[in-house]
Amino acid sequence: MPIDATQAYDDANIFARILRGEIPAKRVYEDDFALAFHDIAPQAPVHILVIPRGAYVSWDDFSARASDAEIAGFTRAIGHVARAHVGAGYRLLANTGGHGGQEVPHLHVHIFAGNPLGPMLAR
Repeated sequence: MPIDATQAYDDANIFARILRGEIPAKRVYEDDFALAFHDIAPQAPVHILVIPRGAYVSWDDFSARASDAEIAGFTRAIGHVARAHVGAGYRLLANTGGHGGQEVPHLHVHIFAGNPLGPMLAR
């Protein structure tokens, strides 16, 4: 179910539970600012999710409340994961709010790769 990007953080969401180690994930990268793991229902040959360690609902929430160090660290983590796990090209996607299609109320960036992805939206 799509979420409201302005809602309060729910620490029972699946990504918070993955961060706490309560739910297993195929982790590919982690540092002080981010965790990256394979999506359990991949939409491309390479489909990795990168999440910040902090309790942020969406990109809006993160950009408003995260420290400069968290923002830089998270952005660098996305770049590191993309360079380490992707060949020729990739797509980054962060859905925000219900109209944007966000389903889990924890900021996450999708990295899609592994074949030509085509246009984002039908023309």
